[in-house]
Amino acid sequence: MTFDVTSITVDHMFDGGDLDCGSGLILLIRESMLKVPTDGILEMRSREPTVSDDLPPWCRMSGHQYLGKSAGDGYTRYFVKKGGGSELEQEALSRDKEEARNYQWRLRARSTGHLKSTIYARNFSFDIGQAASFEEKDSYPCAIEYLFGALAGSLTTGFATECAKDNLEVDDIEVSLNGSLSNILAHMGLEEGDPAVKRIELKCFASTFADEQKVKAAWQKAVKRSPIVATLQKAIDLQLKFVIV
Repeated sequence: MTFDVTSITVDHMFDGGDLDCGSGLILLIRESMLKVPTDGILEMRSREPTVSDDLPPWCRMSGHQYLGKSAGDGYTRYFVKKGGGSELEQEALSRDKEEARNYQWRLRARSTGHLKSTIYARNFSFDIGQAASFEEKDSYPCAIEYLFGALAGSLTTGFATECAKDNLEVDDIEVSLNGSLSNILAHMGLEEGDPAVKRIELKCFASTFADEQKVKAAWQKAVKRSPIVATLQKAIDLQLKFVIV
């Protein structure tokens, strides 16, 4: 339903960016709801279309009243009236946080052909070729390309999310990456040595007319919050650069 925003006073507002309810948005809503008094109103802004279907039933189950939504400038404004039971809300938030802390990713891998393994994770699967290849073309990406791709993807997606949360319009985000091993010959069994990843140089290009300092701050937040960046920084020479074009 459409809501007349001119008739209310919002007690607290936060921007959920492009997160959906299964990607941590509910945790953020619960956290923000603690800043709202009973019968007060929370405004949540979102660019994710599935929130329109998922938020009303969550409100009913959580004892809050979904008041409606209104179109904003590139996003949707959702309004929720806080129900009673602040202690229950705090308990639910604590449970959600504990479940998040203890969450474990699970997958299976099987050898499914010559120089090919298949990974099964949640409701999807993907194929990986040999761990490293010098060919220009292969049937499947190699394991190192998945590692490097996970790093690049965590930053492009994370940066886009931070920009959405800060209402920053970015036309295009692209990452270039160069990586090297300490000794590829050790991995191939041709000599003794260290087969570990040695160095990664990653550069992110963003096309935007938004405020440069705010865009750079969004990039820094994406870097800081990436578990893959945090892990690799402890082990290798990881060089990250950011350029606005």
